[in-house]
Amino acid sequence: MEPAPKCLCRDPDSYYLQRSPMIISMDLQPNPIDPQPERSRIVRHKCSACYKQYKKKEHLVEHMRVSYHSFHQPKCDVCKKHCISFESVREHLKGPLPKESCAKTFSSLGCDLCLKVFDDTDVLSAHESSCRLDPAIIPEIPAMLSLETCDMEVSSSTVADANEQGPEVVALDCEMVGGGSDGTLDLCARVCLIGENENVIFHSYCKPLIPVTNYRYEITGITEENLINAPPLKQVRSRIEEILYNGETPWRARILGGRGRILVGHDLEHDLWCLDMYYPSHLIRDTAQYRPLMRTNLIPHSLKYLTKTYLGYEIQTGIHHPYEDCVAALRIYKKMRSLSHPNFSLPNHRKDFLDANSSNSFDFLTKRELMNLSPDALLEMSLPNYKCWCLDAKNPMNS
Repeated sequence: MEPAPKCLCRDPDSYYLQRSPMIISMDLQPNPIDPQPERSRIVRHKCSACYKQYKKKEHLVEHMRVSYHSFHQPKCDVCKKHCISFESVREHLKGPLPKESCAKTFSSLGCDLCLKVFDDTDVLSAHESSCRLDPAIIPEIPAMLSLETCDMEVSSSTVADANEQGPEVVALDCEMVGGGSDGTLDLCARVCLIGENENVIFHSYCKPLIPVTNYRYEITGITEENLINAPPLKQVRSRIEEILYNGETPWRARILGGRGRILVGHDLEHDLWCLDMYYPSHLIRDTAQYRPLMRTNLIPHSLKYLTKTYLGYEIQTGIHHPYEDCVAALRIYKKMRSLSHPNFSLPNHRKDFLDANSSNSFDFLTKRELMNLSPDALLEMSLPNYKCWCLDAKNPMNS
């Protein structure tokens, strides 16, 4: 009797090959009389933004619905691939594992700051001279400005800031000292407010509500003498609210289209919390929470990193000055606002379906209508899940 194989349960294929080699060989040989039918071509649906491919059209539509691709997203100037942030574009072009063809073109014709690609080196050199900015020159600011002086400066800055770019813009930064038993509680002790022309419209020290236990002099440069005659926090907050609301009541400024000024800064949520102040979210432009400026995992960058990466100079090398931080945040905002993006608007016959609680443009079309659209048409109608700062310009580019 022939012995059974040792590992039949673990390797049945090897046993089958040993017992029936002729059958397998015959099956593997092509039959010229009865050839096998050719495999049908697999049709894949490609996303026009990130170039992902899907076997079914409904999968592509769902991808476009949840990814919020749009023309406002940062993209590679070589292959036109859309990315979630400029940091993703930077990794795509010059990261540890870049796309070879894009990296080769960018290394010779690309700007390291704005990530744009140009036709020749002469145009690139002329662009880099204007894209790389010089550090802000800190003016001689009095230790404390009186309210009458601030009134005159604000009234003069109103005319200067009413330019053709759109709504008036001001930038805010606060310097914090430490409170509490261990000095880790942030207390606002210095405030600076500048206009769009980088002119100081308000600057003052302010006395915190509770005693200061750590002045953090190495970072803030604030001493006890600076706060002895400083106005209280409530008085400083009232003055800032007058400037921001621009003579309008707070409840009216919460409505879109009011006269309230756009507030620019870095980590404004923390600054406004320390000021014990509320400001409408649709008027806030925070460089720490703007999606194109965040990391690939949507974690904020520091203002120092953003200034070095997008403006080309260093800040906060010693004592932090609020004017320097205001100028850096304002310049980053203006650079993002200057980008030109197509502006898609819904067809007139679909505006009746607009739902104020819905932010996804795909909700305005039926499933059959979405399935009949091409990948380019899906990208054209897709809207981002954040407000692009290019929309702050007075005349945004239309598609």
